[in-house]
Amino acid sequence: MEKIEYQSVLVTGSAGFIGFHVASRLLDMGKRVVGVDNLNPYYDIKLKQARTDILRKKPKFSFYQINLEDFEEMEKIFKEQGPEIVCHLAAQAGVRYSLTDPFAYQKSNLEGFLNILELARRYPVKNLVYASSSSVYGKNKKIPFSVEDRVDSPISLYAATKKANELMAHSYSHLYNIPSTGLRYFTVYGPWGRPDMALFLFTDAILKGRPIDVYNYGKMRRDFTYIDDIVDGTLASLERPFHHEIFNLGNSRPVDLMDFIRTLEEELGMEAQKKLLPLQPGDVPETSADIEKTKRMLGYDPKVTVKEGIRNFVAWYREYYNV
Repeated sequence: MEKIEYQSVLVTGSAGFIGFHVASRLLDMGKRVVGVDNLNPYYDIKLKQARTDILRKKPKFSFYQINLEDFEEMEKIFKEQGPEIVCHLAAQAGVRYSLTDPFAYQKSNLEGFLNILELARRYPVKNLVYASSSSVYGKNKKIPFSVEDRVDSPISLYAATKKANELMAHSYSHLYNIPSTGLRYFTVYGPWGRPDMALFLFTDAILKGRPIDVYNYGKMRRDFTYIDDIVDGTLASLERPFHHEIFNLGNSRPVDLMDFIRTLEEELGMEAQKKLLPLQPGDVPETSADIEKTKRMLGYDPKVTVKEGIRNFVAWYREYYNV
């Protein structure tokens, strides 16, 4: 696939974990970045504001605090800024929270995404890349998960909205010839990560002497993928427009949860008190990405080991929280 040249990118969810890192790398490359985020209180707003403050210090960054589902405000951005590429990473995240507040997912992940598609149709872009999720694989028994697998059995509303996004993008690509790529992200971790994710929760609890919740009695495997590798894959997809494609962005080397915790304990020099619990509703015991297609078509090659990734996260955590 021929690479395209571009100068301006709309990054939705720019105050989020992945969005912040993608926007930051684009700005370092000299691109013009328009950031959109509603800074919602799903987790610590201070963390989102701190990420945004870093981006604001870089030249060529402009920021809008609005909701995706506000079509008129979103349309103003497309009219005024004329982005060449849309990198759509904003969403209501979290499998567990979708059991508590399902309507947040309807608004952001369905209405919000429809607005993005409709605006990409009315104000044509060179490429639309959007975040899907490994959660779409749901109850799939075949490991590793391949983009060729059927994904008709999501086990959380969050996963169902991500599968819906893929279908919506496919239909818009077909009807209006919008180039679009969905990226199925696998358990992303690293500095500036999300406080609702395992590594952040574990680190926080261990340092404060609290027990950590270990689900499925520790019998879990996760395809932990370091943020820099995720950014590499995302940027590779921005410059390669496809009619409509789906890619796995994972590490393809799943790690046992107990090994992950041991590595963290070594890094912190502290032992965790473990509270062993059953599998949570909406969760799966194992994730594993088949990335052969991603390697072939995007040149994707994840490099960061879990040991190195955890070390980088802990260093950031200690500095940010002054621990």
